[in-house]
Amino acid sequence: MVLNKTMPDALILEAGSMSEAFTKARSAPSIILLDVQLPGLNGIEGLGMLKKNWPGTPVIVLSSHLETVIINQALERGAFAFVSKVESAVKIIEVIQAALCHQLTKSGNPTKNKTEQNHDQTSIEQLTKRQYEVLDLLCQGLSNKLIARRIMLSEFTVRGHVQAILRFLQVNSRSEAVFAARRMGIIG
Repeated sequence: MVLNKTMPDALILEAGSMSEAFTKARSAPSIILLDVQLPGLNGIEGLGMLKKNWPGTPVIVLSSHLETVIINQALERGAFAFVSKVESAVKIIEVIQAALCHQLTKSGNPTKNKTEQNHDQTSIEQLTKRQYEVLDLLCQGLSNKLIARRIMLSEFTVRGHVQAILRFLQVNSRSEAVFAARRMGIIG
């Protein structure tokens, strides 16, 4: 209902399981909202299949399960972000819009494979405005919790942005991200 209200032109497909999702979506969707609790193959287990089938499609895991292990598994397996179902509709839409913006700007050709994307010239235009803001605060040494307070987002949303920044910069840690961003001239 919230998606229909805020994105009236969007074609929204709903599926109750992974197999139903693959049957309904014949072509790559623009974005995937994935629940952790699904019958059969759950969302965390099925995330790899989604990323393999549609590598260019951002996946947002939406769940009421807020255990750190589940959040980390989702992000490690390629989720763009992890969002709690108790977040406000405004915050959920914000994450969806960030993922859509990221998808459209991350490369001139959204169908490139990962190897080709890794060889592309990296530029600040590939980060969303919000990710740039998070990166700036990250470079100031702030924790996810402090970043979340500063820009009024949930800590889980910030964690998703940090993971997207790490993927974008092709690094594995926050300190490497700061070093890479400074080396590339993204931040001063």
